[in-house]
Amino acid sequence: MNRYPLWKYAILLVALLIGLLYTLPNLFGEAPAVQVSSAKVTVKIDGAVQSRIEAALQQAGVKPDFVQFDGSSIKARFGDTDTQLKAKDAISKALNTDPADPTYIVALNLLSRSPQWLASLHANPMYLGLDLRGGVHFLMQVDMKAALTKKAEALTGDARTMLREKNIRHAGISRDGNTVIIAFRDAEQRTAALNLLQNQLPDVVWTPQGEGSELQLAGSLAPKAEVAVQDAAIKQNITTLHNRVNELGVAEPVIQQQGSDRVVVQLPGVQDTAKAKDIIGRTATLELRMVDDSAESLEALKGNGPVPFGTERFIDRGFGPIIVKRQVVLTGDSLIDAQPGFDENHNPAVHLTVDAKGGRVMKELSRENVGKRMAILLFEKGKGEVVTAPKINSEISNRFYISGAMTTQEAADTALLLRAGSLAAPMEIIEERTIGPSLGKENIEKGIASVTWGFAAVAVFMCIYYLLFGVFSSLALGFNLLLLIAALSLMQATLSLPGIAAIALVLGMAIDSNVLINERVREELRGGESPQQAIRLGYERAWATILDSNVTTLIAGVSLLVFGSGPIKGFAVVHCLGILTSMFSSVVFSRGLVNLWYGRQKKLKSVSIGQIWKPEAETTDVAAKA
Repeated sequence: MNRYPLWKYAILLVALLIGLLYTLPNLFGEAPAVQVSSAKVTVKIDGAVQSRIEAALQQAGVKPDFVQFDGSSIKARFGDTDTQLKAKDAISKALNTDPADPTYIVALNLLSRSPQWLASLHANPMYLGLDLRGGVHFLMQVDMKAALTKKAEALTGDARTMLREKNIRHAGISRDGNTVIIAFRDAEQRTAALNLLQNQLPDVVWTPQGEGSELQLAGSLAPKAEVAVQDAAIKQNITTLHNRVNELGVAEPVIQQQGSDRVVVQLPGVQDTAKAKDIIGRTATLELRMVDDSAESLEALKGNGPVPFGTERFIDRGFGPIIVKRQVVLTGDSLIDAQPGFDENHNPAVHLTVDAKGGRVMKELSRENVGKRMAILLFEKGKGEVVTAPKINSEISNRFYISGAMTTQEAADTALLLRAGSLAAPMEIIEERTIGPSLGKENIEKGIASVTWGFAAVAVFMCIYYLLFGVFSSLALGFNLLLLIAALSLMQATLSLPGIAAIALVLGMAIDSNVLINERVREELRGGESPQQAIRLGYERAWATILDSNVTTLIAGVSLLVFGSGPIKGFAVVHCLGILTSMFSSVVFSRGLVNLWYGRQKKLKSVSIGQIWKPEAETTDVAAKA
């Protein structure tokens, strides 16, 4: 009657083992570490850098627990903070020969102390939020005026191109703030331009002004278009920051919009504020310019004179100095995509796609400069470097490729650099906050203490009130906690203080299901059912109530998950997972324990479930009537 088949016990055993395996890494804590990542997008992290780090540590007499390369950064773990600081100095000295222009970012970090065999099974600890792990918090202000100025500059170029394509004569195009001013000598040309621009640029409000021979068109963005530009700017900045921080391997960074023009950046585990500024400041700007191959430039490259007026000297990766014109042909804003591939001769190439405006510019530029070279520059922290300088072989449009003396890997790397993107508007740090690991440790200890004492209090009450059934309920509650932590670890979720509060809440909700079951079993026993029958009916009839109550609570949790953000979302994730695990543990696991203990006793006379209160029988005196 109350027996589980072997396959159900097998499922419970597998769940128990998985819960233990994936909960175990969270018990080892964290150790001080040093993380090495690239300070320039043109510099790669590879096995050779790892060998240099290992050699530097050996020379300094520092023995790490391990040094590992995870694809985007190299991390070395140490036994204590003193060794960590000594290792950081040794690595920085070995990798960055010029401290003023560092090639690599060497930052302090924290890594799990769990053994490598657990990591090989993909059993990793949960990520800890900023309030538990420590780290840095930045509030950044986006310069929206710069975004509107940038858009106005683009509109100026667009208007000039459109008028030239339609042969509409004008007396000059200038910009007054964010307003585009186009001068005309006669009203007929102004009317033609007005019709064209209103049709081609619907987001711009064009206003005729002036009289006589001083006729003008003044164009400014419509209010809705200004809002759209500002929204697009902050979204592009967030995307670019995500790309940069994700490449550095920071565990679970938080980058989100706050208000209309601010961005919050949280980097858990990073304790060095200066290095963190380097991380979030690493946003590259892409520019396309023409190479100056004139005789004066060639002489300047030989060191026989200054660079010609209107040009600049840069370094072409792997090829040395190169002189390019100051005039920017195209910026990274027009670049839609960059993917590695092959040209018509099956040589490695990078395929680029630009927007419609960029396509018009590239078509006109390439038509006039066939046989000349075009440089693609990447600016980072105010310093520019030529990524590649291919020759223009024919007229190109919005889809083209660049090729040359590059390998397949170099083509993939170049495509990654070009896709890295740039900030749509400058950003300034207006607030910075560092949460030390000691404060995070204190928060963890208090959070664990609250959950532990809550669990102990609930378990003691259940064992006293329900006796052996209370023991089964307490074991089921522990199993639920094990599954919840294992699920969070498997998902690599981020645990914060609100998440710990959700765990404590889940424990109370989970034991409520067992209270319903135990009381239902008592009710069946009061009704005269046999112990075996009372156990069966108690679990079956309590299930509907348990399901209803948990589903309604789950709906509220899902609402928090969908509409919440930040700490609220972290609370909701733990809350929803806890509801699902509690339904499994309180019903399936606890019944498995009850069946294992009582199920094989055919002539069961009583169960240990505490005092069963039975109502006293009512007696009624019946008077016989004569």
